[in-house]
Amino acid sequence: MKKTLLLALAFCGFATLHAEVEPVEPVSDVSSDSTAVSNETKVSPITNAIHAVQNALASTGSDIKFGGYIIGKYSFSDQRGLKSNSSFDLRLVRLYVDGHAFKDFYYKLQLQMNGAPGEDKGPRIVDAFVEWQHFKEFRVKLGQFKRSFGYENPMNPLDVGFGSYSQLTTKLVGFSDRVGEHACNGRDLGVQVQGDFFPMADGHRFLHYQVGFFNGQGVNHSDKDNFKDLIGGLWISPVKGMRIGGFGWNGKYTNEKYSGAPNTLPYTDRIRWGASAEYMGNWQVRGEYVWSKGRSVTNAAAPKYSDAWYIQGALPKYKGFQLMGRWDCYRNDQSWDSLKQIYELTLTYYFNKNLFIQAEYDFTHDKTATDRNYNTLGVQVYCRF
Repeated sequence: MKKTLLLALAFCGFATLHAEVEPVEPVSDVSSDSTAVSNETKVSPITNAIHAVQNALASTGSDIKFGGYIIGKYSFSDQRGLKSNSSFDLRLVRLYVDGHAFKDFYYKLQLQMNGAPGEDKGPRIVDAFVEWQHFKEFRVKLGQFKRSFGYENPMNPLDVGFGSYSQLTTKLVGFSDRVGEHACNGRDLGVQVQGDFFPMADGHRFLHYQVGFFNGQGVNHSDKDNFKDLIGGLWISPVKGMRIGGFGWNGKYTNEKYSGAPNTLPYTDRIRWGASAEYMGNWQVRGEYVWSKGRSVTNAAAPKYSDAWYIQGALPKYKGFQLMGRWDCYRNDQSWDSLKQIYELTLTYYFNKNLFIQAEYDFTHDKTATDRNYNTLGVQVYCRF
């Protein structure tokens, strides 16, 4: 794993440096006499072919882009009872292709490449959708994509600012959902409409809405219960960078393999609401709260109600450095005796927009664990290409 991580980081550095180089312009008229062409103006047939395809797509309002990112991680914890207190990991390896077709249609296909082979691990599709974007006030998205619930869930892992998403997102939006759903990275299959109204003088829009119908079974799974999850959100933006909004979710999760099994459930309700607020400028602050109703299909005796919240802030960047902090809380049965809270502090250094390194310290107080108080140290390297 150490060798794999080092190779990945080396590749990141090369890809990042390459990303900073200006693309070679296609040559439209090159002399057949190779001696008349300098090394600076030579362009390979492959490069010319790529530019020809790009120019042809551009003439129709279409484009295509390939990319990806890698997150390498090392962590150490002093929590008692762990099989290992430290580990090197490839947290994420993703590749994507996206672009526009005939101006109005945006598409994206994203694959996750890391993890052991299996239904919910190893190479798999995480995003596959098309969105009609002709009107800012009314856009339609169809396929597999992020659930329209909360501010943090739609964010790219590179932009979250911490070593993981909050417990609110992981437990109550479908990463490792408390109802027993397979790991879904906050995504599902469905259709969504969204839009923005009332343009302001500085260019941002005052009102945003989004509403979607989903299978309720998570990524790469078809519907199993003839019941579609309804998820929606509405927020206002009084000034640029500020959002204040709320979200709702009326759904059901079904897993037929637990039907009739002892101490399990074939299905469970998933009814949730949330409130969110943020300001993103030089100074940044965001807070979210979510309430949930619904047991786990793997444990019929599990609590029915739960909730979670977090508050985080970030100082302005200074000479490439940025300091962030977060108070992250989750209550599995909506009682203070079940509270798990994590105090997090990160310091990130940005070499450029495509490569940065992050150091993190967490203090966890978990009232449900045998070892209630423990510390975690971590270092992550983020590379985008």
